[in-house]
Amino acid sequence: MAFLSSSSSKQSLSSSSSSRLFLLVTLLPLSLASFAFLLQWRGGINDLVTKWFTDNQPFPGIASSPNVSRVLESIPGVKVIHRTKELEEQQAKSRIWNETWLEKFFYKPCNHELFVKQNLNMEMAITMARDDGMDWILHLDTDELVHPSGTPEYSLRSLLRDVPEYVDSVIFTNYESTVERDDIKEPFSEVSMFKKNYEHLPREVYFSSYKEATRGNPNYFLTYANGKSAARIQDGLRPNGAHRWYNYNTIPNAIVLDEAAILHYTYSRFSDLTSRRNRCGCKTNKEDVKRCFMLEFDRAAFIIASSSTSEEMLQWYREKVVWTDDKLKLKLLRRGVLTRIYEPMVIIQELREAGVFTSVVNSAHMSISMNRNNNSSTSNITKESSQATTRKILEFNLDNESQAVPPQSPPILESTHNV
Repeated sequence: MAFLSSSSSKQSLSSSSSSRLFLLVTLLPLSLASFAFLLQWRGGINDLVTKWFTDNQPFPGIASSPNVSRVLESIPGVKVIHRTKELEEQQAKSRIWNETWLEKFFYKPCNHELFVKQNLNMEMAITMARDDGMDWILHLDTDELVHPSGTPEYSLRSLLRDVPEYVDSVIFTNYESTVERDDIKEPFSEVSMFKKNYEHLPREVYFSSYKEATRGNPNYFLTYANGKSAARIQDGLRPNGAHRWYNYNTIPNAIVLDEAAILHYTYSRFSDLTSRRNRCGCKTNKEDVKRCFMLEFDRAAFIIASSSTSEEMLQWYREKVVWTDDKLKLKLLRRGVLTRIYEPMVIIQELREAGVFTSVVNSAHMSISMNRNNNSSTSNITKESSQATTRKILEFNLDNESQAVPPQSPPILESTHNV
């Protein structure tokens, strides 16, 4: 979850000061997002960052290990909320459970359970953002980055600052990573090719390229295609599924951004497939898989991961995910269906060379003992803050039952072409 204050100073800055400010408000937040991704989905780097993280996780990215949490907590401006028993008890009292807009996802396994938890977390994050004086809130997963294309400074802060005051929410379409190798270790610094969202393509280009771009998969995108949104912090704000925000008091004004996008690094590593083996306790028959997963490709990936050998999985991954046909890539790049985006790679490489990541890990080492001494007082503060969050969530009186927006696939050729 990301909070952002879009207020700006009118001071005149020197060129060197401007450069430092640019680093702080644009490059550093991106690097921290990528660093969190690297920590949670660690592997493949032989440096100080990965050597410190030795604890094994059965499902990479599902939960942060203690060492990962310590590093994240040592970063100024980063707040880690642990999923404790107390937190779950608080969320069990949320008004969401008594409303109808999310109810079709209640008490169902796997992706549905995660979807509900995301909404409960978003609900609490709204109050935290308001208490911290933030102007905007944005929900992202650890395999996503904001691509603020169209801004002169490549700055999310600048982009949101220029949004008209009457707009309550902005929608980022998402681009999907198209990996070119099966041995990717660090997606943010190794992947540069993305498939554009149909919202950013001419209609005739999208449909004329559909079959070639889909490559035999269930849909044009492997996973979701309905983007993510950022919302202004205001009274009555509530989540509306992991992809949208809504308001109890009024219908919010939302706009779709023309150039900026969410970069979704989906299934960008082979281990993203193998980690799905036996996830959530779901069976591999089609009925149970449909009950557990919302999107077709996720269902197919789960079945393959849970019923195939490593060699069979790798072959499937190469056929369904990895783009190795150079002629096809060039053709779709020329049409604009595929695009190259290098900014995350360049930024991360520069920050790595500058020692930013190593510095963060060293700082975490130094702060561990201090954190241990402060654990009891921090726990009390967190508990009081969480109780206040629960109270404030329950203050709203008006109900607006706009249904939660789940992850959605893009339009398919047969159903939409003649509309």
